[in-house]
Amino acid sequence: MYFLLSGISTAFAGIDVKRNINYRGQTPNVRNLLDVYYPKKTESSKDVLVFIHGGSWDSGKKETYWWLGKNMARNNVVSVIINYSLSPEAKYDKMALDCSEAIKWVKDSISQFGGNPDRIFVMGHSAGGHLAALINNDPRFFNKIGITNPIRAVILNDGFGMDMHEYLNVAEKNKQTESFMNTFSKDANLWKLGSPMFYLENVQNPYLIFVGENTYPAIKKQSDRLNKELINANKKSELTIIQGKKHVGMISQMIFRSNKMYDMILNFMNSNI
Repeated sequence: MYFLLSGISTAFAGIDVKRNINYRGQTPNVRNLLDVYYPKKTESSKDVLVFIHGGSWDSGKKETYWWLGKNMARNNVVSVIINYSLSPEAKYDKMALDCSEAIKWVKDSISQFGGNPDRIFVMGHSAGGHLAALINNDPRFFNKIGITNPIRAVILNDGFGMDMHEYLNVAEKNKQTESFMNTFSKDANLWKLGSPMFYLENVQNPYLIFVGENTYPAIKKQSDRLNKELINANKKSELTIIQGKKHVGMISQMIFRSNKMYDMILNFMNSNI
């Protein structure tokens, strides 16, 4: 049984919003809630986009991204914005398990909102991109909750942390690095376990990778490597550089419904995937 903490809001024309659904089915916890944005006309089966927010694994919340849910719903996509556990209370594997449980809820329940449970796309920004790629590439998380990976395709918006082993070995040590080690442990032998790059043999679905022209060098380097290694392994992947954008701007630009990122994402979702 899943618990609903609040009712339907009709704040946007043609769109309904159901907020604060507890996807874990246990005692409600703010970090295990999700919001669903969906067209009021639920008769037809629509594509689903699950968004995993960024925030260096220690911050961020679903409420910040209401505009993403609204804009996608206005493009006839059922959109789910999720919370997940954060550092230092949780390590990366707990966060990934939370995200997997949220997607299981989507698979089981999204049809009541007009969503097609067989067409679930997962998008993440920054640390959220890491979690999206990790649960897609590493089967231990969906295996743990007893389901087959239901993700149709992965969309990375300036995803960070594709190879934390490389990053933590070469990055200059500072307060942020210490925070990352709270998430991934101080044991360098464990960093590969939390890195999506080391599970590419399991990838069965397409990737769409966006990178800001002026983003962090580590993101540019590892996104390019991820794309090339997927293609070299005969996996479907495409990488697009968004001109003039820094890391935060890669997601904040999508506040505007007319932003070109929406067309690229919708074209990808509507392709023969």
